[in-house]
Amino acid sequence: MRFYLGFDMNEMNALPSIARMDLNLFRVFEVIFRERNLTRSAAVLHVSQSAVSHSLARLREHFSDPLFLREGRGVTPTVLAQRLAPGISESLARLQRSLEGLQDFDPARDVRTFTLSLPEQLEPVLLPPLLGQLRRYASRCKIRTAGIRWSELKLELAAGRVDLAVQIARPADANLRQRQLLAEPLCVVAGPDFTGELTTERYLESEHIAVASWRRGLSFEDLALGHLGLMRKVVQQCQNYQAASLVVAQSDLLLTMSRRHAELINTAGANRILAMPLPLPSIGLSLYWHEAAEHDPANRWLREQVSALAQNSSSGVTAPSLE
Repeated sequence: MRFYLGFDMNEMNALPSIARMDLNLFRVFEVIFRERNLTRSAAVLHVSQSAVSHSLARLREHFSDPLFLREGRGVTPTVLAQRLAPGISESLARLQRSLEGLQDFDPARDVRTFTLSLPEQLEPVLLPPLLGQLRRYASRCKIRTAGIRWSELKLELAAGRVDLAVQIARPADANLRQRQLLAEPLCVVAGPDFTGELTTERYLESEHIAVASWRRGLSFEDLALGHLGLMRKVVQQCQNYQAASLVVAQSDLLLTMSRRHAELINTAGANRILAMPLPLPSIGLSLYWHEAAEHDPANRWLREQVSALAQNSSSGVTAPSLE
């Protein structure tokens, strides 16, 4: 297995050779870099803290660099460690996937924990039926979800810390593979006291509540409005559509979301579901994975499960924020 650590050839020639190095040390490096604490690293690796300290000493000697400096109760990486980390993580992930690729995946027999990156708003739509599929066909497999920012997603997928990600459709890096899951038209949810017609002028002049996963995240509809040279008045922001719909029911605020999801969560209330007066595009959701996992049987199986559930879902989709 060839390790490429992210340096150019001149820099590589200046670094010590790994020909005689115990490659298990790279696993220790990866865990320390992620945990930033030697005690937690030892727990993750199922070894003693003294064993981790000994491995770190060998790494320091090999690279002639402290690699990790004490900071409070933990450690912080040096500049060299920060430069080494992405290449080490990706190389270890590629090695793991190469070994996994030699084996067939039997969902009824194999034990596997998948990590799926989902924005918080999508968990109620995709996670319950996906867990149902696992209980039925892959009872020894588990799903762990995480919300990964788009700016960090490539590294997380490349390092193997995330198997699949569901995100708003957008151009992706050449190392990422992408498959469209579905597209949903937008609608506007208004409170029970809303009367009359929702025109473009009224939509833009009204006050809105927006749903966004991240503190500085830009919602799908705001990005689409920006492409038309328009801007709405967002006076409130929250993290999920259920809460936003409750706010709308008690105020004059408008909420923009996918029609099927609006119909699902507003069935018991008196909120009104109105047609979007502007020519905004449908919300497109795509499934992303790293090229290194393209032929991994387990990853391929999970991709098919998520794709099938998305196509068959009657719950609608929500719009994660964009960064």
